[in-house]
Amino acid sequence: MTGTDLSPIRPPFDPELAAALAAAEDVPTTVTPEMLAGLRESASASAPSLTAIAATHGVAVRTVTVSRAGAPDLRLLVAEPPTVRTASPAVYWIHGGGVVLGDFRFGLDLVLPWAVRFGVPVVSVDYRLAPAHPDPAAVEDCYAGLAWLAVHADELGVDGSRLVLAGHSAGAGLAAGTALLARDRGGPRAAGQLLLCPMLDDRELTPASRQLDGVGVWDRTANRTAWEARLGARRGGPTVSPYSAPSRAGDLSGLPPAFVDVGSVDTFRDEAVDYATRIWQAGGAAELHVWPGAYHCFEILAPAAALSVAATERRTDWLRRILRPS
Repeated sequence: MTGTDLSPIRPPFDPELAAALAAAEDVPTTVTPEMLAGLRESASASAPSLTAIAATHGVAVRTVTVSRAGAPDLRLLVAEPPTVRTASPAVYWIHGGGVVLGDFRFGLDLVLPWAVRFGVPVVSVDYRLAPAHPDPAAVEDCYAGLAWLAVHADELGVDGSRLVLAGHSAGAGLAAGTALLARDRGGPRAAGQLLLCPMLDDRELTPASRQLDGVGVWDRTANRTAWEARLGARRGGPTVSPYSAPSRAGDLSGLPPAFVDVGSVDTFRDEAVDYATRIWQAGGAAELHVWPGAYHCFEILAPAAALSVAATERRTDWLRRILRPS
């Protein structure tokens, strides 16, 4: 930093990823409250139909509606590959979007290739969105969907003891919160938790949570917008549950093995690293990757980039070990 340059110091972007970001005119760096309605409308309009999902990925797709006492019905998307192994594992997918946009079709391009490759069903949960449905609606929906999957595993030809929680961004934070809820309520224990660039902390305590302002993808303003939509005036205060913001959990013992990855130029970098570190400190299993020069959602924006390919390979290797233990 020289002269009057007041921009924050941050790691450099990977050149290949930087070029992809510069070419992506429709990807906002930040999100303000005034933008939420338009972004939700755009996400809904661009989401593929169930027929298109089935044709693109070679899976059978259907929806299930779960009736709940004292809560609205919950929708789940069930995607099954052409060949499913007997007593198969299953992947329970929780989509990203800051808990403010998207639905159970969001992000399936990341996870459905694994369904076909490993011969396992994928179940994606359509949790309620903020601010219309503030915390704890989303994490409670995610837990309810996992509980339904465990109870109905036999009907799907699934081994209920081999469910993998997986999510991206806010969905990864919800996956971590769901794992904590399952542990503390004595609910279904997942075989693993795949946490991709997880959104874990509402408090803006880390350098990374303050470092990216007006740069990259999902900067500090976007992050604050999403957390405030979800938590309201409680954001950053003492009453937020660790199930909603898992970085607040004091005890990370007794959790499923975790895969955590994040970019070095991601708002969630430090909280992701801290979460994996504290799992180790609590005696748990975690695999951590920090991709140099990668911003938030890099593998979605530039799937053919070298770092994106490497990240996908590492995720696939971990999932293979979890789904098919030797």
